[in-house]
Amino acid sequence: MLLRQGDHRGLSADRQLAWSLAGVAGAINAAGFYAAGLYSSHMTGTLSIMADHLALGDAAGVGVALAIVITFIVGAAVSTLLINAGHRRERHTIYAYNILMEAALLAGLGAADLWLHELRGPALVIGLSFLMGSQNAVVTRISNARVRTTHVTGMVTDIGIELGNLLDDLYHRHTLARSSPTIEKLKTHVPTVAAFFAGGVLGVMGYALSGALMFLFLSVILAGFAVPSLLTERQAGI
Repeated sequence: MLLRQGDHRGLSADRQLAWSLAGVAGAINAAGFYAAGLYSSHMTGTLSIMADHLALGDAAGVGVALAIVITFIVGAAVSTLLINAGHRRERHTIYAYNILMEAALLAGLGAADLWLHELRGPALVIGLSFLMGSQNAVVTRISNARVRTTHVTGMVTDIGIELGNLLDDLYHRHTLARSSPTIEKLKTHVPTVAAFFAGGVLGVMGYALSGALMFLFLSVILAGFAVPSLLTERQAGI
């Protein structure tokens, strides 16, 4: 799931990656909102909040929103630097190492939130925003932007576009073969959005029941995605 990149990846690998990590991203994003009233991956909404606070003269609110945006960007930049370095060294598992790094950082945030209750506020969401930026960069790079895991607005837009294309094909009575690429895209995007939503529901329920232990659980899941690729590298001598 995390070894091949771009055109060397099959549709099945892209779907498996998108559905799995979208579920985790949905859980992280919704749990962060439940804990602090802020989203960690919703940059459109965060920029709107920042504009709102700026217009109202709320400097503290502007600062928090700006920090969330900056840390998301930094997370994406850090992952990109690691991926580029891995490519130069021909490390095919650099994406797995990125996800493993995300798992370790998420476990650290969960532990800090567990022991330092004051993290249950903007500081927690700022840390989660770094992780979401990192994950989005990994998925975008490994799939050549064919799939995303946190950019739900873009995915919902793609669903609308492909539904429009499908209706147009049906209206003009085009063959099923002509509509096949459209249907395949819908089969990718619709379950990805559903996985993000389901992850959000489970994330809030998990945080409500167990608090920061939920983040530790998610970190184990992320590590579970990365470890098989690393073991494959070791066995094959990649």
